[in-house]
Amino acid sequence: MPFSHFLDYLGLEKKYSPNTLTAYKADLISFSEFMLYEFEEKDLAKVHYPQIRNWIVALVEQGVSNRSINRKISSLKAYYRFLQKTGDIEFSPLTKHKALKTSSKIQVPFSEAEITQVLEQIDTSDFEGLRDRLIVELFYTTGIRRIELIELKLDDVNLAGRHIKVLGKRQKERIIPLLPGVIANLEIYIGKRADVTAREKTPNLFVSKNGIKLYESLVYRIINNYFSKVSGKIKRSPHILRHSFATHLLNQGANLNAVKELLGHSSLAATQVYTHNSIAELSKVHQKAHPRNSKTD
Repeated sequence: MPFSHFLDYLGLEKKYSPNTLTAYKADLISFSEFMLYEFEEKDLAKVHYPQIRNWIVALVEQGVSNRSINRKISSLKAYYRFLQKTGDIEFSPLTKHKALKTSSKIQVPFSEAEITQVLEQIDTSDFEGLRDRLIVELFYTTGIRRIELIELKLDDVNLAGRHIKVLGKRQKERIIPLLPGVIANLEIYIGKRADVTAREKTPNLFVSKNGIKLYESLVYRIINNYFSKVSGKIKRSPHILRHSFATHLLNQGANLNAVKELLGHSSLAATQVYTHNSIAELSKVHQKAHPRNSKTD
């Protein structure tokens, strides 16, 4: 398989997720096909920056966004770093490349009222309703990623210790505390879950009514379907619930470092993208409460 050594390196040593590996592979195949078609170049180790620039221009002309192009170039940079590491090349052709400018991508979180409305409207009289409500609760009260929720095992839930163990990006474990109300609902769900998994013996916490592990698009649909009934926001996804978790904590005065640890971010820079909403909230409070706001000069 093309790029197999590189992908093995990312998967085994860097602990990249299967989805990330798939994206890297697709980017490299797309680039290699372009090099072959435009320059009849089969060996990517011999490619020069002007050729890469041609690929970037072609992507722009195809209507690919700057953000997506930067992600593709990131895949390419990683590949050339690997070739340097293995001694196949001395210098990367992307050493002096500068990322394309992108506009800041502001995600609009759900309001507390919208989340409360969804939780109150979910019918928990059957297994799927009980499961769906718990999925919404866990996303909102723990801030976990969609893939982390899907891969969460029954053994990762510690009801006595009041926490869950989450395996995040690059196989990094973190412990996230659970709220009392979530623990109570988990206990009910786990009891019902035992009935539907009696035959399949699925280790994952969240399963279908047939006892099978959930898949990503289904989890997305669950969140999108419920929130489309109460919210007019364009994006209604599990990530927006994660975003809401972080924003609402910060609005309530939570420490940025603590939120970083709960989210499983490796740096504060990644967490700071969630601060714009808390700053907006502080601005409202400031304007409403400050005595000078009602005075004119």
